[in-house]
Amino acid sequence: MIDNVKSLFDIPSDICFLNCAAQSPMLKTAKVSGDAGLAIKSNPWTLDPDFWSDRSGELRAILAEMIFAQTTDVALIPSTAYGVATAAKNLSMDKGQNIVLLEGQFPSNVIAWEQKAHACGGSLNIVGRPADYDWTPHVLEAISEKTAIVTLPPCHWTDGSKIDLVAVGQRCRDKGAALVVDATQAVGAMAIDVSAIQPDFLICSSYKWLLSPVGSAFLYAAPKWQEGQPIEYNKFNCDDLDPSTGMHLPKAGALRFDMGGRNNFILLSMALESAKQVRKWGADDVQKTLRPLTNLVAEMATERGWSVPVGDKRVGHIIGISFPNQNIDNLAKKLADEKVFVSERGAGIRVSPYLYNNADDIEQLFGALDRFVDV
Repeated sequence: MIDNVKSLFDIPSDICFLNCAAQSPMLKTAKVSGDAGLAIKSNPWTLDPDFWSDRSGELRAILAEMIFAQTTDVALIPSTAYGVATAAKNLSMDKGQNIVLLEGQFPSNVIAWEQKAHACGGSLNIVGRPADYDWTPHVLEAISEKTAIVTLPPCHWTDGSKIDLVAVGQRCRDKGAALVVDATQAVGAMAIDVSAIQPDFLICSSYKWLLSPVGSAFLYAAPKWQEGQPIEYNKFNCDDLDPSTGMHLPKAGALRFDMGGRNNFILLSMALESAKQVRKWGADDVQKTLRPLTNLVAEMATERGWSVPVGDKRVGHIIGISFPNQNIDNLAKKLADEKVFVSERGAGIRVSPYLYNNADDIEQLFGALDRFVDV
């Protein structure tokens, strides 16, 4: 368990922020690092020529460690959509095949697959939302010999209901399907092990559970895809001119998928500082610390007759609450007026605490909910 760390963030004492799954606050130390990057931009003659490669290499190594990968398996990219587009460019699909995904999946891991299926004469096989929140058996059933690609998160972004990606990975290998994982709502808050899941690609935006600024993300590419095609060619993902070919050839490993603009020393400095702190805490301990808070949410919601994913069907850091037979307009805005911040997702709200929260915040949330939602 991790002691409360609210003092490390610039969160006023009267703010109840339970919305890390939407946008994390920034560490105070990360802001200092960002200010140092701005100072370099103001005085660019102070920039150390080795800054870009040293900082990007250190960040890459930390991110790889978090998912039990090798440093050369990881590319630095700007967004989940960028990583999904990279996966879609490299994975094959034949006419008549399908792509398996979840109902209500986050759009960044949907839109490129719509385009891919349309271009290849295939289809999307969308797994419907189960009433009992147990996605895994339905996903496994959907994967067949006709499946080219399975593209999933570790948990559903709207309510935290989880998917057993180790079982899904085995099913994909049995049926010859590729597996793509959008781990944005997982890395940093729960254990993710690519050696156990064995995805072809895994993508994660860092502005949620890795506490980084928007514009920072990473891509894991399995070794068999590390000679694939990037979606852009730039100074950072290509070697110097090869005299034998007269061309700039892509770098070895997943570095070939690095984005142009990797040299944004402002974002890079902030992302690195945040990643260091998240690594220090450790994903297992983050999960163990947050689970009691979402368990309390589940207990208090159930007492009121509201619906939540049960403990073994959800992750410990995100929980959705739905209100049967009720439709409360602008509930998140009403709660925000009470200085309680969550997200409206699907037919209810999503509660996503972090290490700056405690049980008093959950009590404050339900005190506000009781003023707007019938029991």
